Amino acid sequence: MDIYADVIRNLGPAEKLQLVERIWDDLASQEAPLPMPDWALLEAARRRDEMMADPGLGSS
Repeated sequence: MDIYADVIRNLGPAEKLQLVERIWDDLASQEAPLPMPDWALLEAARRRDEMMADPGLGSS
């Protein structure tokens, strides 16, 4: 992986952005869901519970 990191460090900003876009597109094309860490699932549940307790929180 260090070999790739060195190559990436030497890319220009536009090339780095293009690489990120290609990686993102590849991830988006995958059928399998991406794993979510436990902390993210807990935070999503906390926010859902907060919204259910006070639906006006999402209104302005």
